[in-house]
Amino acid sequence: MREHTKVIKIGDRVIGGGNPVLIQSMTNTKTEDVKATVGQIQALTAAGCDIIRCAVPTMEAAKALKEIKKQIRIPLVADIHFDYRLAIAAMENGADKIRINPGNIGSRDRVQAVVDVAKERQIPIRVGVNSGSLEKEILEKYHGVTAEGIVESALDKVHLIEEMGYDQLVISIKSSDVLMCAKAHELIADKTDYPLHVGITESGTLLSGNIKSAVGLGIILYQGIGDTIRVSLTGDPLEEVRSAKLILKTLGLRKGGVEVVSCPTCGRTQIDLIGLANRVERMVEDIPLDIKVAVMGCVVNGPGEAKEADIGIAGGVGTGLLIKKGEIIKKLPEDELLEALRYELLHWNEE
Repeated sequence: MREHTKVIKIGDRVIGGGNPVLIQSMTNTKTEDVKATVGQIQALTAAGCDIIRCAVPTMEAAKALKEIKKQIRIPLVADIHFDYRLAIAAMENGADKIRINPGNIGSRDRVQAVVDVAKERQIPIRVGVNSGSLEKEILEKYHGVTAEGIVESALDKVHLIEEMGYDQLVISIKSSDVLMCAKAHELIADKTDYPLHVGITESGTLLSGNIKSAVGLGIILYQGIGDTIRVSLTGDPLEEVRSAKLILKTLGLRKGGVEVVSCPTCGRTQIDLIGLANRVERMVEDIPLDIKVAVMGCVVNGPGEAKEADIGIAGGVGTGLLIKKGEIIKKLPEDELLEALRYELLHWNEE
């Protein structure tokens, strides 16, 4: 972790200064639809989302934040483009943080008006710059989109807000080019101590987006860079949170929760291993244990391969094995495996 980063408070959460990396997602409902937006935020919170961002494209959306805030338990970030009045209204209606790109807010006076309200209410500002929105001068200077150009553009905007007398800032620099994004974060980490919100923008669908995000976030986070993350996927925001949790757990940056390991399918597999492994993953999401569960496709190698797990199941022809620390404890009909595993997990601490 970059333990020297500035500590920033977002609602009742704290980032920077060596605090745990927090998971963000963004609603895809119409923010004006309070019921739908609250419902999605509550589902995301239950899945492990720490901070939620909502688009604020209209004044109606900005005013809806007041009612949304009453019904959620995690900090809310208002995402604003172009209209400085929406940023001000979002803060007046309870946003815990705002996301702006000062470059598209307009004149210095308009940016100043936003900063003044943020300073008065001590609401942090996330300064966001994407590779696709770099200024013409930056593109000409670096002969196109580069990591160096992204960093310069972001720091120019940070300095602008600092000149206006405010330093409660979080920086976000994103690109859909994984290696460019990683390089940009490496560069900016040496130039500023503000917390960084990390993600690979426009990463794609569930498959390609997960791979690009895992590679990019893995490179960046492994170097101790990043204070909040978002896995941007073209799909259900719940998948973003599940993926983000797994990335953090894989890197040792988040503890707790059941880890599911499963073997690849092969010619010996005699059960629906893919379906079973997916059902196990979903089943353990609400079980607050810090253990490893193995899902194996055959009884030949299953017990041996599951030795490193705390508990596991291995399938056979119509039957399966329940295994603890490599020892077979029960032989069961295949259709009873899942329920037997869940029972053991729910009574894990009673042994």
